[in-house]
Amino acid sequence: MSKTNCRILIVDDQEDILTAGRIFLKQHFSLVRTEIRPERLTDLLLKEPYDVILLDMNYTAGATSSREGLDLLQKILQIDPQAVVVMMTAYGDIDLAVQALKLGASDFVVKPWHNEKLLATITAASKLSQSTSEVLHLRNKQQHLNEALNQVGVELVGTSPAMQKVYQTLEKVASTDANVLILGENGTGKEVAARLLHRLSKRAKEVFIPVDLGAVTETLFESELFGHMKGAFTDAKEDRIGRFEVASGGTLFLDEIGNVSLPLQAKLLTALQSRVVTPVGSNRGKLVDIRLICATNMPLYDMVKQGRFRQDLLYRINTVEVQLPPLRERKEDIQPLAERFLATFAKKYQKPPVQLSKAVLQKLQSYSWPGNIRELEHTMERAMIMCESGHLHPSDIYLAEDTVDMEELTLAKDQTLGNVEKTLVQQALLKNNGNITHASKELGITRTALYRRIEKYGL
Repeated sequence: MSKTNCRILIVDDQEDILTAGRIFLKQHFSLVRTEIRPERLTDLLLKEPYDVILLDMNYTAGATSSREGLDLLQKILQIDPQAVVVMMTAYGDIDLAVQALKLGASDFVVKPWHNEKLLATITAASKLSQSTSEVLHLRNKQQHLNEALNQVGVELVGTSPAMQKVYQTLEKVASTDANVLILGENGTGKEVAARLLHRLSKRAKEVFIPVDLGAVTETLFESELFGHMKGAFTDAKEDRIGRFEVASGGTLFLDEIGNVSLPLQAKLLTALQSRVVTPVGSNRGKLVDIRLICATNMPLYDMVKQGRFRQDLLYRINTVEVQLPPLRERKEDIQPLAERFLATFAKKYQKPPVQLSKAVLQKLQSYSWPGNIRELEHTMERAMIMCESGHLHPSDIYLAEDTVDMEELTLAKDQTLGNVEKTLVQQALLKNNGNITHASKELGITRTALYRRIEKYGL
């Protein structure tokens, strides 16, 4: 008969109880230790871990109050709050059992025990201990994972007056659970600001769950955000929790909230007001505890006047409002941002560090950056890939304004295949503000293939 991998400690002041417990339990569990002197308990626990502790409630001769056992229980839980302790006493008083359970014991057995009952109790306690350890391990793993993820893109770069105002607002609101609305053009760093706000908050050790509402279809909106039950619709093959529930305890970031239709805005408002979500196919609501951050590049106030966005929802999400300035209004931040991106991509592509020359910096600062920080990032990535000398030159910096107007990029009948390909690449890059990922997707080729064509045609 195989033994369960479980370390058990029995503490009792009667030698015969210790002997009987050890002989019986050793048949079923990998390790059983006994201790007759309760004053040695602290040293034992500090010396090695135990999965289950079987603890007597009375030690002094004639004692029946069980106060000694309850005190020891509290001491054990001070040393290890996750300890699984089973209390035992010769006096089967239900009030004592309830008191022990309230203090943190996992179960209660009465002496003299029946072996079957003791085995069942210790087996259940062993499973509880294993589950508790697994949950603790996963929680610690999740915490480290969250910390690692939150290090990615959580630093806003810039010393301009506009950014100083943003920093001050974020610092003031971070310690609260106030709903925050982040406004700004595409590429200004709204998710970066949201992650930074989460990292500075009291919920920093919990999850940060981003949801791009612009990518969530109308039909899947409720399922994605609130979850669904198995069989709720055709493809619901199993129960699934929604993003609200996943984010409970942490931060929920709803990006592109301006893209939500009016009917779905009503459902979203109901969930935000009550902090209760009801999965699709269920009639039972679930309480959620979230810190809400929303973001959009759309003019919500104009949309309210036009009847395209609910005013009550706007009031609900913008307890505090943060406006991220476009890059053209904070040109003094272009240099530190560009240097940060160059350092990042030098490491990524295993190239030597590259310095910005005055000519390159002048070119960067004279550009309007319609794609904002995201466009600058892609520009620096391309520049690092194309740079061979270790020094950037203005010609290494590809900007959308370096190309001809879209109207001029028409295809003539006498053009060669190479010219046609060059024109298509130019069109895609111009249309996507130099974003390599988006342009390559539009052209139906890989990023590497697009880089080859950019180099081939000197774009």
